[in-house]
Amino acid sequence: MERREEQPGAAGAGAAPALDFTVENVEKDPEWPASAQSYAVLQALHQLYYDPNIENKNLAQKWLMQAQVSPQAWHFSWQLLQPDKVPEIQYFGASALHIKISRYWSDIPTDQYESLKAQLFTQITRFASGSKIVLTRLCVALASLALSMMPDAWPCAVADMVRLFQAEDSPVDGQGRCLALLELLTVLPEEFQTSRLPQYRKGLVRASLAVECGAVFPLLEQLLQQPSSPSCVRQKVLKCFSSWVQLEVPLQDCEALIQAAFAALQDTELFDSSVEAIVNAISQPDAQRYVNTLLKLIPLVLGLQEQLRQAVQNGDMETSHGICRIAVALGENHSRALLDQVEHWQSFLALVNMIMFCTGIPGHYPVNETTSSLTLTFWYTLQDDILSFEAEKQAVYQQVYRPVYFQLVDVLLHKAQFPSDEEYGFWSSDEKEQFRIYSQASGILFPQHTEALLYGFQSIAETIDVNYSDVVPGLIGLIPRISISNVQLADTVMFTIGALSEWLADHPVMINSVLPLVLHALGNPELSVSSVSTLKKICRECKYDLPPYAANIVAVSQDVLMKQIHKTSQCMWLMQALGFLLSALQVEEILKNLHSLISPYIQQLEKLAEEIPNPSNKLAIVHILGLLSNLFTTLDVSHHEDDHEGPELRKLPVPQGPNPVVVVLQQVFQLIQKVLSKWLNDAQVVEAVCAIFEKSVKTLLDDFAPMVPQLCEMLGRMYSTIPQASALDLTRQLVHIFAHEPAHFPPIEALFLLVTSVTLTLFQQGPRDHPDIVDSFMQLLAQALKRKPDLFLCERLDVKAVFQCAVLALKFPEAPTVKASCGFFTELLPRCGEVESVGKVVQEDGRMLLVAVLEAIGGQASRSLMDCFADILFALNKHCFSLLSLWIKEALQPPGFPSARLSPEQKDTFSQQILRERVNKRRVKEMVKEFTLLCRGLHGTDYTADY
Repeated sequence: MERREEQPGAAGAGAAPALDFTVENVEKDPEWPASAQSYAVLQALHQLYYDPNIENKNLAQKWLMQAQVSPQAWHFSWQLLQPDKVPEIQYFGASALHIKISRYWSDIPTDQYESLKAQLFTQITRFASGSKIVLTRLCVALASLALSMMPDAWPCAVADMVRLFQAEDSPVDGQGRCLALLELLTVLPEEFQTSRLPQYRKGLVRASLAVECGAVFPLLEQLLQQPSSPSCVRQKVLKCFSSWVQLEVPLQDCEALIQAAFAALQDTELFDSSVEAIVNAISQPDAQRYVNTLLKLIPLVLGLQEQLRQAVQNGDMETSHGICRIAVALGENHSRALLDQVEHWQSFLALVNMIMFCTGIPGHYPVNETTSSLTLTFWYTLQDDILSFEAEKQAVYQQVYRPVYFQLVDVLLHKAQFPSDEEYGFWSSDEKEQFRIYSQASGILFPQHTEALLYGFQSIAETIDVNYSDVVPGLIGLIPRISISNVQLADTVMFTIGALSEWLADHPVMINSVLPLVLHALGNPELSVSSVSTLKKICRECKYDLPPYAANIVAVSQDVLMKQIHKTSQCMWLMQALGFLLSALQVEEILKNLHSLISPYIQQLEKLAEEIPNPSNKLAIVHILGLLSNLFTTLDVSHHEDDHEGPELRKLPVPQGPNPVVVVLQQVFQLIQKVLSKWLNDAQVVEAVCAIFEKSVKTLLDDFAPMVPQLCEMLGRMYSTIPQASALDLTRQLVHIFAHEPAHFPPIEALFLLVTSVTLTLFQQGPRDHPDIVDSFMQLLAQALKRKPDLFLCERLDVKAVFQCAVLALKFPEAPTVKASCGFFTELLPRCGEVESVGKVVQEDGRMLLVAVLEAIGGQASRSLMDCFADILFALNKHCFSLLSLWIKEALQPPGFPSARLSPEQKDTFSQQILRERVNKRRVKEMVKEFTLLCRGLHGTDYTADY
């Protein structure tokens, strides 16, 4: 008879009629015929594997996930394992069995345990000579069953498995049975590690498995050591051993198998599996208790040196990598325990030298070799362990290992050298980045010894306090004398100076030694990133010692900016550096330098403001506005406590007169308005304008006060003409900083009412095209409630319309907008009692809010937002309890709301849980997460694993 199951969805002449594989099909009455159940699954699998339409595939996958957790899975799983099915279908059947056993164990009657066990043994035996992926899945299912039954219902599970598969009356040949048994024994510890057993059960099962290893290890030793064992069996033995040692089996019990694994390293087919088994055995945390066994392993590791040398000589990276892993696993995990064995110091020193050989493997990482990076952590560990001993013992070991670390410096200096420019040019960007990270981890980086040593200082300066170092002054003195022969060396010099900027702040007399180098490098476009970032660090850390150099720094910076040497991002950094620099000057000096620095840009902006808008002058306008914005970000003449260590250590300039930034902003305000008048419909220009004021407000805080009235007026005109999210964000900053000040409340209130009115009109016209505006508006409303609830007292504010718009925003598909809307409600609801208009609208429309929240939880919103909706429920319960207790019962009353998958009992349980919890917000979030999974039909599926 012709086979028709080559295509998973094909059916014979007597097949059940076609079924729509909707979720409802899998929830049918248990009497639904088994043939129809399996046929529906076959249809879905066919669609998943073969249908080119991605929507159809997604529908099938969703349905199949439902099917796997349904009660009917017990019926159709066995049918899908029948011999006439293709492996994809059989695999799905085996997976469904595993899911049912591992997650729904409590559903299985105890009197069916033995029957289920017998069926699984039968299927595993049959698939021992069939599809390997199906065999593995069935073994995982049986392993899960064993873990659930151990130790009481199946006390000798592992011994029984071994006995059953060794029976001679099986129809499967001996090798097939052996491989099936090894597969089962391999997945058993792996399934334990990922199982969902309760903690108390996990301890019992772990103890039971520790005893059962007595039935496993002798078998593994026999199979690994007997010459007649084929390579595939021995490889499976090594993988099985590797799996079991992760159960923290005592290292002394593993000795024989570890020795056999070392012997197997000579077999190229078994090499990788042997390495994995040895490393896992050595690396288990409990292994350090068995010092005698560790000492026996050192000669075995040292015995691999010739194999290692041959591998390096022949360019066999896989072999050298594996042997290095073994040596490092022993040394890194147990250096303290082995150092303690003073009488064995020579053997451990030999192991250390072997690891040194691995560190110095010829070639550049990661192009020519990938092994040396494995050793870096070992050297840190060894150093820490030596320094942890008492003084007398520490002195002895320092004497022994000092030559080793001198050799290490030589090795790392060599490893950190760059290849030739020609060779380096062929490296991919990923290889270059890996080399940079590798060299940085070594504490060294660049091609020649000079560069490597410099980078060593850079790494030290970035990780430890060098303020008291007697080496750094000499280094600073030597830097100007370095003969810079290439860009890489020049870059290193720049980064090293930048790393020492904090040291320079405490030793200002040395600034003059290095600052000319930095200013000279500013003129080289190839040193753009390193020179600008270094100048920025110096200006930030040393600004109070830079006034004597300020004129020169400003002049050089202005020159390179005018020549357009640097890219946009570096130009912005340079302006930030100048902001730090100018902050430490007297006010008149700041204004003088500002005039010199920004006058050319103001003149250029005036010219651009007269031109007809086009893409070219738009870029120039945005660039100039960005330069001003970054300058004002760091130009701060107020001296906060964290700016200096105390007045006794720094003589700080005393601000006189108005803030220089405010002076400049007032001078250019009309020009900015003129630019806006032509570019008001361009979001990028509007955003750049708003950024100038927003960054100035954040930096200046109260010093920005003189600008508040005219800025509020400008923002109002801007937003009335063309609403933009950036204008709302700037309004939010003004509310945050100035709304509480009586003098500034009137213009702030007027602006708040105006932008609210305009945005409400936008909602009437259809807000879906402006999710960014809705997002910023919701954040503004929340800030107003948090900072100045009085803004909601004004009669001109339509609180009801605001409330209804926020409810509408909860239904937007954009997650940030929904999150902002939830944030508004969590600020609004606590004001029910103190703001009459808020209390009234909540009483009238609060049920509408609750319905929207329940719809979102029911499946209309992303699961990632459930915490935000839980916050609203918590706020409703805490501040509107009597109303919520009525609303929630009414809202959940209609059948199918908020999900057709919910029973009335589940909805009632949820409402009672919510109403009971008025203190613990975390518990409410857990309830909502649980409820949304029920609503979506995902409870107990793989989708919940990371949720």
